[in-house]
Amino acid sequence: MAVFVSNITIEQGFDFDTSFQLEDTRTNSPLVLTGAETEGMLRKSYTSSSSVSFASTVSDDVNGIISISLTSTQTAALKAGRYVYDVKITTGGKEYKAVEGSALVRAGVTR
Repeated sequence: MAVFVSNITIEQGFDFDTSFQLEDTRTNSPLVLTGAETEGMLRKSYTSSSSVSFASTVSDDVNGIISISLTSTQTAALKAGRYVYDVKITTGGKEYKAVEGSALVRAGVTR
């Protein structure tokens, strides 16, 4: 399975959510995710010891759609700047990196 690269923007102090549709690169069809589990993290850099975990779910297993989200409390605790993130899928006893990219946390004005 190829890794889907997507850069995201997170607004500091606001709820964040997004979805990704994954494709089976062998068939160019949606990746069937029945029974799969997801986990995603955001870090300042790949070597950072601290992280923020996304709430992540398979939102449509037949069409290969996974979703990640952060609460407004979580995003308010982030410092503005660039981060990295990824999301992994566990299915059939195997783990795959499904999505990765940069995350830009933009400072908020309204508090």
